[in-house]
Formats: sequence, structure tokens, C-alpha cells
Amino acid sequence: MILFIVLGVILLIVSLVLKNNIRPQLQLSKNFRIASFVVIGLGIFSSMFKQIDAGKIGVKSLYGSIQPDILESGLQIVNPFMTVTDMTIQTQNYTMSATHDEGEKQGDDAIRVLSNDGLEVVIDLTVLYKILPSDAPKILKTIGIDYSNKIVRPITRTRIRDNAVYYDAIALYSTKRGEFHQRIVKTIEADFKSRGLILEQLLIRNINLPNSVKATIESKINAEQDAQKMTFVLQKEKQEAERKRVEAQGIADYQRIISSGLTDKQLQYEQIKAQKEIATSNNSKIIFMNGKGNAPVIISDK
Repeated sequence: MILFIVLGVILLIVSLVLKNNIRPQLQLSKNFRIASFVVIGLGIFSSMFKQIDAGKIGVKSLYGSIQPDILESGLQIVNPFMTVTDMTIQTQNYTMSATHDEGEKQGDDAIRVLSNDGLEVVIDLTVLYKILPSDAPKILKTIGIDYSNKIVRPITRTRIRDNAVYYDAIALYSTKRGEFHQRIVKTIEADFKSRGLILEQLLIRNINLPNSVKATIESKINAEQDAQKMTFVLQKEKQEAERKRVEAQGIADYQRIISSGLTDKQLQYEQIKAQKEIATSNNSKIIFMNGKGNAPVIISDK
């Protein structure tokens, strides 16, 4: 738009200059004047159309005055003297990390907080958020387009520090981590909403404790694992002792039943059956000889 209007004005000035000169140039002056009006008209006409890309909205302003309505994505017809600022309504992220070049800020940008027991805890996190489309004009008017550094960053860091003081360092690291996460999400979400932003998700990526606390936790975990291992061993030994007791009881019961149920005639019958099986075997040659007592003597040539 501006290019066409500037070009048209230049042509109009040229036509006026030519008009004031010698007569043969009057026709040329007239042509320049017509061309200038055409170019200015094209500039104004083209400026009436504004293309809003997908995932964005347009916020209109007229001579610095922000308009309350917004332009949706697509081709829109606007006042040619209106300024349109594109603002994204897609999900954005803001990372604060101790790792160099990982977050939005260079260097160590992790959040350092003091826990309830006076220890310093380092928290890495990522904030996922987006603009509430209906509040985009208010954001542009009161905050500007740099809302990530003016709203997202300071509110997140402040609310995390405010809520961390209610927990011990070990609780933040382990048992109360979920509760702490829910608490900060609730407070940050309310602050964002009042400023036209929507908190989609707060990702606590890492919680680093002082080295002394880490050593204490590791020692505690190792002790608990050793205790669990010993409990397993004792339980296994008790089960093995119980198995042996049941086995011994079974053997004793078997012997008692056998001793009370067998008679001399049954024993003699069992001996005859065994001798018969030996006699019919292909691998042995058996000679029976009378011995002392009731039981015969068996001699083999093998």
C-alpha cells in the first residue's frame, strides 16, 4: 500500500512540475497526473485486503487506537488506513533450563528456590501456553507482543518460588512432587487467565537437590533395598523349612502306615513276586538255594 501511494505522489508532483513548464509538456504532465491517480488508487485498493495466515489472528489499530474486534485467518477486507498486527494463537513453549542453549535465555536459566528446610533446589521446566483469541487486543494494548518475557517468565518463576517454601527438599524430589505440581499449575493458570493467556501444561522436567541431600537419599534407598532383600531371604528360608517339615511328616506318616499294614504273609508274597521277575529276566541266570530262615538265598553268575 505505502509503496503504491508514495509512487503515485511522486508521479503527481512530476505532473505538476511539467505543467508549469513549456507548453509541449502539458500533455505529458496530464499523463503523469492520470498515472499518479491510478497508482494511488491501486495502493488504496490493495491495502483493503489483508491475508491472515493459519494459526494466527489479526489485531487492528487505527492511528494507535486498538480495535476490540479481531480478524480470523484467511483473506479479510479492512479499512486501508488500518494497521493489522498478526498474533499467533498456536501453542507456544517457554523453557527454563540449567543446560546451556536449551532454554529461551542463554546460559543457566533454571529456577532456584528455597525449600521449607532451607535447602536450595534447582528446577528445570517447560511452560506450554497460548493466547486467548478474544483477549488478543487487550494483550497488545497492555502488554505488547513480548508477553513471553513480560508475563510468562516472571509469573512462572515467582509462583514456583512462592509454593516451594511449603515443602521439604526431599518431599519436592519424591513424595510431594505431584502435589507441588498441581499447586503451581493452579496458581499459574489463574494468573495467566487474568492476562489473556491459557496455560496448557506445565512440565517439570527435573528437580536437582544439593549433593549432600542426594547422598542421604541414596543411602536411604540402599538401606531399604538391603532390608527388602533380607526380608525376601528370610521368607524363602521359612518356606524351605516348612517344605522340609511337611516332607518329613509325609515320610513319617508313610512309614507308620506301612509298618501297621504289612503282615508276614504279605511280605512273603512280595518276595515271591520279586523272585519271579528276576527269574524271567533275560540278563540274569538265577539259582535258588535254601538258606537259613524263611528267605531263600539268590546267587547270580553275572
